[in-house]
Amino acid sequence: MSVFVVTYSYSADPIQLNQVRPTHREWLAEQLEAGRLLASGPMTDRPAGLLIWQAESIEQLNALLNEDPFELAGMIAERSIEQWNPVFGPFKDLA
Repeated sequence: MSVFVVTYSYSADPIQLNQVRPTHREWLAEQLEAGRLLASGPMTDRPAGLLIWQAESIEQLNALLNEDPFELAGMIAERSIEQWNPVFGPFKDLA
């Protein structure tokens, strides 16, 4: 398994995001429980989010992210996925 850092830039306004956010967070909670999602949360200074995932491949993760309710609702303007090598901290033994 590899560790990946994902960033979302949102295209929707805050009111629209708030309408879908509960479903998005339920989906994230399911991914956390399944061991795929390691951490996530919104950025505080811009309309974006940061998510840390564990997956077999970038292709597998990309397919999973296509199921995110924010993605299904068309609220993500840009998504980046980068493989990450955590050297220190709670995720260091996963990579």
